[in-house]
Amino acid sequence: MKIFSRSLLVSLLLIIAAPAFSATKMSAVQIYICHFNDDATAADLFEVTKKWIKAARNTDGGKNIDVAVRFPIATGSDGKGDFRFVTVFPTFAEMGEFRDAYEGSKVEDVDLQLNDIADCGNSSVWEGISTL
Repeated sequence: MKIFSRSLLVSLLLIIAAPAFSATKMSAVQIYICHFNDDATAADLFEVTKKWIKAARNTDGGKNIDVAVRFPIATGSDGKGDFRFVTVFPTFAEMGEFRDAYEGSKVEDVDLQLNDIADCGNSSVWEGISTL
């Protein structure tokens, strides 16, 4: 009976806590470390980024994507790269849907233009939590 009571108490606490965790606005963030190629400039990057965002938002799963380009001002030991290309999806489900639709999409075509400007071969996926 003691085990049953504890299980019931733990279940009750989880039920109470679930809405708090589901309201944290978890997002899927992918951060690419990029290096400019040859004579490419930030202006070239911004022009292609605008095309990329437009294509991404018209791709399945990309309707709510947010994109940022970050240039380092002061860096620590991992300050490699000329800039970061950051994509943020409201959910991992949307990121998955976008990745499933990527091959053969207009975003893939624009990525070829981005590859002419920069090498963004290394990336990491993060879970973002909005506290606001």
